[in-house]
Order: sequence, then structure tokens, then C-alpha cells
Amino acid sequence: MSVALYTHLDMLEHRTGEGHPERSARLKAVLAALDDSGLALDRREATEADVADLERVHPADYVARILGASPATGAVQLDPDTVLSPGSVRAARLAAGAAVQAVRDVMAGETARAFAAVRPPGHHAEPNRAMGFCLFSSVAVAAQAARAGGAERVAVIDFDVHHGNGTQAAFEADPSLFLGSIHQMPLYPGTGAPEERGVGNIVNAPVAPHAAREAWRNTLAGVLMPALDEFAPDLILISAGFDAHRRDPLAHQSLEAEDFAWATRAVLEVARRRCGGKVVSSLEGGYDLQGLGASAVAHVQALGED
Repeated sequence: MSVALYTHLDMLEHRTGEGHPERSARLKAVLAALDDSGLALDRREATEADVADLERVHPADYVARILGASPATGAVQLDPDTVLSPGSVRAARLAAGAAVQAVRDVMAGETARAFAAVRPPGHHAEPNRAMGFCLFSSVAVAAQAARAGGAERVAVIDFDVHHGNGTQAAFEADPSLFLGSIHQMPLYPGTGAPEERGVGNIVNAPVAPHAAREAWRNTLAGVLMPALDEFAPDLILISAGFDAHRRDPLAHQSLEAEDFAWATRAVLEVARRRCGGKVVSSLEGGYDLQGLGASAVAHVQALGED
């Protein structure tokens, strides 16, 4: 099965500065690894998310504030981790737009599976707050675009090593949306305890630092997948962070690229049963270039399996 790949090279113009882990080389590594993999991908150029799409998650004054904050030169520091350069706002709109476009194309039947190779990531951006490298909550924006397009129930599975606090904040009061997150705890941003359940639509499954690969797999299979299946979504989105890879410098997990392929297949098993196999994935974290590239290829290859 062909996977549609949504990306845009202008996302490389989000310049975070020397030594910042969320750097342009990340997207270059993912695209180079996919190019070298020999996978047959339907490559599509991303477009910027419309303001109306962003405002389904973020208040209008927040969106206006971010859109107006782009510096003409140099950089603006929004918090200790989150930087704006002259190309950053366009990059963030492209990242959200790629996920939205992928969702709309999947819902229209143009493709069954899609991967948005994007930066900056999005899952830490809360409705009123940029943080953790993230400006707009791209996957949450895409989920709301799916709801606006007729999907009654939309689920997100987030296997980034950091908890997706922004997605949780956007979803936690809406029973038509589901978030299942597996993440290291303790770790930034400090949220994601099992007791955080929203209106019964949030399932957090933290794992300890240095957890064995088998323990991580058992948690995803035993906690998140049954909850996802019970939710019975019309569409599944994946916040695909690859920073639980054993090489990653920002966390302490033990995964290999093949573990992300295994997790992808687990999600697809539910997707085939519940929503005709429709899955849209969007890149979140992953900060070791070798681990990131290999993991992205394994994930996308698994996405393309019938």
C-alpha cells in the first residue's frame, strides 16, 4: 500500500540556533533516510494551515500573537526551549497544514495512510501557550479538522517519549476525541500521570526511565491498544516521536527502530478493525539523527503494509 508523504523544504528555515536539539538537520535526516529506503511514497507538498484550522484548537488571540511574533531578523525566545526565527511561523503553519491536508486526503479516500514529515513538532503546544519546541498543536489541529469534515470520533496515539500535554489540553473536555500516550515518566513536561483521564477519553501509560523494550511493548499492547479499540474511532492519528530510541540524548529509553514498526502495526490492527485502516502519522520528536532516520523508515514501511 502506498503511503502519502507530506512535507515542505521551507520547514528547514525554522532556525533554532547552534546546539539546539530541534534543528533543521532532523528533517533532512528523515527525508534522506526515506529517499534512501527505496519505499514507494506518494510525495505531496504541504501547504500552510489556514487560520480557521488553527483556531479550532488555539484561541484567535493566541494565533494572532504567534503569527505576529516572527522577527524580521535574528531570533525571539518564547521560553527557554522555544525559538522563533524569520522562517519559524511559516514552518509551524506548514507542519500543521501537512497534518490537516493528510487528514482531508485520507477522509476523501485519496489515500489510506499518510506520514507528515514536519518540524517544528506540535504536541507540547497548549491552546494558549507555545512550549517545548512547539508553536501550534499540529495533530490536535488535524484531529479537529477531521471532526469538522465529518468524522464523529477521532483518536490520537502518541508514542513520543515526552507526554503530549498540548494534545491532552486540547482534548480533555471533548468525549469525541481520544488520546492514548505512552511516555517516560519522570520527564519533561511533568504531565501524563495515569490519573489524568479527562472525561474518560485520556489514557496515559507512563514507563520508567531505562525500561526494557519488552516492558514498553507490553504497556502499549496491554493498556493503550484495548482503550483505542474500545473507543472505536473513525480515524486514527499518530504523534510519531522517535525519541524513545536508545540513542536519543533527551531521554532514557531502550527502543530500536523495529520497536516503532511493531507499535505501528499494533495501531494498524485496530485501524483495520475500526476505521477501514485509515491512519495519519505526523513527526514529533527524535533528536539522534541516526536513530531518527532509521526509526522513521521503519515506521513508514510498517504504515504501508496491507
